[in-house]
Amino acid sequence: MKRKRTYSRRTRQALSILGNLIRLGRIERGMTAQDLAERAGISRTTLYSIEKGAPGPEIGTVFELAAIVGVPLFEPDARTLAVQDRRLSEKLTLMPQSVRRAKGEVIDDF
Repeated sequence: MKRKRTYSRRTRQALSILGNLIRLGRIERGMTAQDLAERAGISRTTLYSIEKGAPGPEIGTVFELAAIVGVPLFEPDARTLAVQDRRLSEKLTLMPQSVRRAKGEVIDDF
């Protein structure tokens, strides 16, 4: 039997907000659900799920819808976003490639 995934209240709220922003952007641009779904290459059912804040659809699909209807997800300026992405990539290169659990109790009593 497959266990149903649960999400925190905060996550559910964020999904609902993003879905509502996408729906609002679609309506403000005068796009029908069919128009937006076709432009994004998804079904109307998937679009409706996203607009209702369902956690199932792929994040790339959700981000693409947001971009199409003009919902800013991070930084509206493309150059600033590129700089931020580059800085994060540089920081990640300095981090360990993998994280392992400690094998024993860590003694941090100095």
